[in-house]
Amino acid sequence: MTQTSNRFFDEIGRLMNDAAGAAQGVKREVDTVMRNQAERILRDLDVVKREEFDVVKDMARLAREENEALKSRIAALEAKLGIAPAAPDAGSMRADG
Repeated sequence: MTQTSNRFFDEIGRLMNDAAGAAQGVKREVDTVMRNQAERILRDLDVVKREEFDVVKDMARLAREENEALKSRIAALEAKLGIAPAAPDAGSMRADG
């Protein structure tokens, strides 16, 4: 009887081990499918990647800094020449400020 019990428990243990392995395989497969689906949706939505966003953000910052430096140079030249500074037009107003 004990030998039958041991074989029974060994078989149960193997089944549990196999079930755990199968569950891990299913989890990996679901993760892969979900990741691929999310990437496809983001591509379809034309969402920009973080790296690309950071590059464009840095470019915009540098352009603003250059614009401010040029404004200062123009103001200095206008002052030197005795010209009144031009009033900014409505198109040059920043949307965020």
